[in-house]
Parts: sequence; structure tokens; C-alpha cells
Amino acid sequence: MTEKEKCAAGLLYNANYDQELINERLACKDLCGQYNELKNSDEEKRNRLIRKIIGSTKENICIEPAFWCDYGYNIEVGEHFYSNHNLVILDCAKVKFGDHVFIGPNCSFYTAGHPLDPKQRNEGLEYAYPITVGDNVWIGGNVVVLPGVSIGNNSVIGAGSVVTKNIPDNVVAVGNPCKVVKIIE
Repeated sequence: MTEKEKCAAGLLYNANYDQELINERLACKDLCGQYNELKNSDEEKRNRLIRKIIGSTKENICIEPAFWCDYGYNIEVGEHFYSNHNLVILDCAKVKFGDHVFIGPNCSFYTAGHPLDPKQRNEGLEYAYPITVGDNVWIGGNVVVLPGVSIGNNSVIGAGSVVTKNIPDNVVAVGNPCKVVKIIE
């Protein structure tokens, strides 16, 4: 089994020393760098390049620079997706955003995690679990979403939150760790 196959299966895999994964990350980061250097007024080039980076997009999306991701092909973005500046997606596993998702500045989505055992970490091992964000979700600025988390439809994540566990539909959730504070009627 290759390291890429182990990653896709949710197993520990070696991301730091596997040349295939290193090459894929380097190619993606080169494209992200190009995207971030484009003029904001050059909408046609920005749209073309972001669709080259991201695995699957709908028609109407906007990702303000700077944008960084690891592979790109593991990201799926729905219709009317908007992200403010400084979005980071560590997409070692699938990251799926529904329709009408709005993301504030300086937000991060991390599918990658590392073993608690220092020997395994030092060997370059990590795991990756998917992240899913439903439809009609608003994520405030400076939010971090950790591996394996799902955020339900119509929910709001307050600024500065660290989302460590699944968030249900139709709620406002805030804090570190992020917790439900209100149900949206």
C-alpha cells in the first residue's frame, strides 16, 4: 500500500518523506503562490487558476488571496462560496463545503493530525480525517476546524472558535473548544 493509499484509508502514513506526496504538495503550493500574486482585478485569471487548484467547484465562488492548501484535489466547494483573506486548508483528506458558505478572514481547516507518540511523529507519520461543512454556514474570522469535524447546515461558528467536535444543524457555536450556545429557530 502506498503512503497516499494509506492516507485515503485514514491510516497512519508518511507525509514528510514520501516523494509522491512531497511532489504533489510542491506543485499545489506553486499554483497557490501564483494565485496569490494575481491582481484582484484580474478576475478571469483568478477564476481559471482557482479551478485548477481546487478539485471541484460550482460556478459562483470567491476566495480572496492569500489562499493556501496542500493538494487541492481533496477540496470540494459548493455554489456561492465566499472566503475572506488568508484561508488555509490542509486537505490531506477530503474537505467538502456546501452551498452558501461564508468564511471570515484567517480561517484554517486541518484534516491532518499527528500521533501523540513522539517516536511516530519523528518518523514523519500523520493521519488525515475529512472535514464537512454543510449548506448555509457562516464561519467567523480566526476559526480553526480540526480533523474529522462536520459542521451542520444553517449553523454559525463564532469568531476565534476552535472546532474540535461535530456541530449540529441550525445552531450558533462558539469558543475553544467550540460549543453550541444557541439554537437557530
